[in-house]
Amino acid sequence: MKTCWQNYIDGTWIDGGAGWIDVINPGTGEKLAEQALANEGDVDRAVMAAHRVHQSGALSGLRPVVRGRMVQAMGRYLLDHIDELAKVLTLEQGKPLWEARIEVEGAARYFEYYGNQAETVEGRSIPLGKDYFDFTTYEPFGVSAQIIPWNYPVEMTARSLSAALATGNTCVIKTPELTPLSNAWFAQASEAVGFPKGAVNILCGLGHQAGAALSAHPHVNQIVFTGSVPTGIAIATAAAQNVVPCVLELGGKSAAIVHKDADLEAFENDVRWGIYFNAGEVCSAMSRVIVHDSVHDELFDRMVGVAQSLAVKPGIDQPEFGPTMGAMVSEGQRDRAAQMVSDAQAQGAIVATGGRKMNIPGAFLEPTILTGVTPDMTIANEEVFGPVLSVLKFSTDEEAIKIANGTPYGLVGGVFTSKLDRATRAAQRLRAGQVFVNEWYAGGVETPFGGYGKSGYGREKGREALWNYVQTKNVAIKLRN
Repeated sequence: MKTCWQNYIDGTWIDGGAGWIDVINPGTGEKLAEQALANEGDVDRAVMAAHRVHQSGALSGLRPVVRGRMVQAMGRYLLDHIDELAKVLTLEQGKPLWEARIEVEGAARYFEYYGNQAETVEGRSIPLGKDYFDFTTYEPFGVSAQIIPWNYPVEMTARSLSAALATGNTCVIKTPELTPLSNAWFAQASEAVGFPKGAVNILCGLGHQAGAALSAHPHVNQIVFTGSVPTGIAIATAAAQNVVPCVLELGGKSAAIVHKDADLEAFENDVRWGIYFNAGEVCSAMSRVIVHDSVHDELFDRMVGVAQSLAVKPGIDQPEFGPTMGAMVSEGQRDRAAQMVSDAQAQGAIVATGGRKMNIPGAFLEPTILTGVTPDMTIANEEVFGPVLSVLKFSTDEEAIKIANGTPYGLVGGVFTSKLDRATRAAQRLRAGQVFVNEWYAGGVETPFGGYGKSGYGREKGREALWNYVQTKNVAIKLRN
């Protein structure tokens, strides 16, 4: 483990104009390393390097199949270095080592998928009669600014970087201050596969300084952000001053509706993945379960059993797949989640299991389940971003949909039932960008992902994501006789 990590701007590793920030290992509470912090000048140099490459056509002018192969090669680079990368990711973020390996594999899959898609972005001809030849082309926006969240720093970077490069954009990535180290492998990968110097720039900086400068830079042509609603609003506001399009993924308060005819045993596995994977620090986490009152008690006992079965300890001590959970990303995030649990108790919710900070070093919170939650409680409406599951009851299908749609968010939702008609009707009525039926996190890189309402706009994943990175040009030609 290096003690000092630099930023990568215009093909060179450099210190930051804003000094250094300590990166803390949430599994121990101890200092892990120092990361260089970029200031406004560093941001400007990175953007201008990306702008220069775009203007030169060194990336956008490549034959798409060539560019696509380079993108695919970046994914293979990650897999070739998975042992060292996963270890750094675990140490800086807190997740179990086996989860970190899954994240790296998921990141590589994005490069594989979008590398394959590079040569499929095709225009069309439009018939205007014999005297005209009219066609459309898709062109990259130019400089794509990507502001990455701390919960999945490798996978979320891969998600946007792969699509942007595949479509010929150059990129400036602002890493999260809490988990900046693992992004270094993207710089190494871009060099290894032959992307031109300046096509990929990676820097860490504070949101109010580097993030604000990046969002407002006049040579940024497109912005991708994943994070909180207030920050998303600030970024969109800054981007609007330059009339720059954004993709915003702003979290959720996602609900699983469990009907009396659902497979309750199978649902236990969905609870494990839905709310305790990555210690619940997942934008699309299954943070609410809305269960039919006739099976509430049985399912509740099953869910409590899942929570109590998890071994919670430092992620680096969890190399093997199993019923384990690591630390949250920081003590500040852990304390916020614990306070929300306490506030829920004050409003009448009951802590069935967990809810307390663990008496060990590091940012650990016990896997938590709350019962007696009602739709008007804060815990049922605001994102905890931690291993905290709220359980609510319903009696009718109409009531379940109303509760599920009762928050300002609309990222994902789920319905668990053996009846196709019930599932289909629920999928039509749930106000969410993605609906899972009988399996939380069904789908994959190929399936579009994004939100309604305050969960943001634009789509990541799937072919739909490609259109965020290109703009349409129409060419109309008058033919002479």
